[in-house]
Amino acid sequence: MSPVIPGFDHHRVPVADGVSLHTAVGGSGTPVVLLHGFPQTHLMWRHVAVDLAADHTVICPDLRGYGASDKPAETDGSVYAKRTMAADIVALGRALGHERFALAGHDRGALVAFRAALDRPDTVTHLACLDILPTLDMWDVMHGVTAAVGFHLYLMAQPPGLPERMIGAAPDAFFGHFLDVWTADRRAVPDEVRAAYLAACREAVPSIVADYRASAGIDIEHDRADRAAGNTLRMPVGVLQQDWGAALGFDAAALWRAWAPGVRHTTVGCGHFMAEEAPADIAKALRELLAR
Repeated sequence: MSPVIPGFDHHRVPVADGVSLHTAVGGSGTPVVLLHGFPQTHLMWRHVAVDLAADHTVICPDLRGYGASDKPAETDGSVYAKRTMAADIVALGRALGHERFALAGHDRGALVAFRAALDRPDTVTHLACLDILPTLDMWDVMHGVTAAVGFHLYLMAQPPGLPERMIGAAPDAFFGHFLDVWTADRRAVPDEVRAAYLAACREAVPSIVADYRASAGIDIEHDRADRAAGNTLRMPVGVLQQDWGAALGFDAAALWRAWAPGVRHTTVGCGHFMAEEAPADIAKALRELLAR
């Protein structure tokens, strides 16, 4: 049996034409939506979600293109634009009866959450982003040999065809690589959870590549337009990040302050998969954010 978040119910929720999101929901109280990263599913929040469900309604979807959610074909760049994926999440909240909600995302989910907060500040009450930079800044800081850590960004930015064939030829080796090298404590992703992640990714190679390809194109255009317009985030914002800025030669907190003047930026000591490696710390940080 595949692992699940204990005590959570599972739903398929229509959010757009031909797109429904597989969603785990638990708890009661003010709503919090948790968005997963790569190469994961909503299951990455299993510890934090149970903690927050003590006094919040916690909503954990698989993003479009991931997990058990629908995976529309990439007919153009907008299909997996973060703006489109963010609209899915706003529609999800509304379908579940929540016009406003707090939003936390990790990795790819953090990019979706960031876009949702910029596009719909009337909907997102609080924003937490885990271990990511906004797309525009991410591409700006990647340079030289240190950018080798982001080789997958460049691979999946290529036109349709080659990256899908390369990754599809050995999906477990490709996606498993990140589960191995980005985790400080491999016990944080037990065998049954790792198997669930790999099985989900194996079935989603084209849509995962399309998500990343959008971040090398249309997502940059949207970020540039917001920067040119001077748009910033005014809701309470918290960012938790590894100290990889030191290795790549940039000030992550300063980059985030340009988007969110009131951001509280915290450096953490675990690996990339922090909600699985340090769930108590992440739950505590989210509770502190929600209290602002």
